[in-house]
Amino acid sequence: MGLPQENPAYITPEAYLAVEMATDTRNEYLNGEVFAMVGTSSMHNIIVLNLAQALRNHLRGGPCQVFAIDLKLRVETANAYFYPDLMVTCSEADRRSDFIKTEALLVVEVLSPSTALFDRDKKFASYRQLPSLQEYVLVDTEQEGIECYRRADNGEWIMHPYGAGESVTLHGLNLIFPIGMAYQDVDFTPNNPSC
Repeated sequence: MGLPQENPAYITPEAYLAVEMATDTRNEYLNGEVFAMVGTSSMHNIIVLNLAQALRNHLRGGPCQVFAIDLKLRVETANAYFYPDLMVTCSEADRRSDFIKTEALLVVEVLSPSTALFDRDKKFASYRQLPSLQEYVLVDTEQEGIECYRRADNGEWIMHPYGAGESVTLHGLNLIFPIGMAYQDVDFTPNNPSC
């Protein structure tokens, strides 16, 4: 008789990746647990596209690339694979990897009621372990509001909030844009549920 497993529900990273490569579904992985990705709303999609366009236009022709939604970010020290809404990497190793990036400079998550706590807590705790990461951005879907968490020189993470009418600064990319640009064509009326 063999010894009982400590956690029989634990899924290895290799098993997770095998399933991910064999199907069209997207799941995130954190230390043996798999989290199903749900679809997004129109509002969520519009915000992601607005930000992706601004980032792409700013980075065009340079060494950095922006990726949206469907590429995995590996955080090895957290034993995690995530699908950020947006990420920017300037890494040559990431340029050579088609499906999994490991050295993101910027990660953006557009908040939704079902994922906001996970994005703020477990994902941020994992992302902070990336030595390359300089800024983590959370985008509100209930009002014009962006929180930019920036790594200080001493390694501490400092939150810089931006509200309606303000300009958002992404120091790591040397980019400043009006917050309204992220919300262009977004309807905040009550009968338009957030993502």
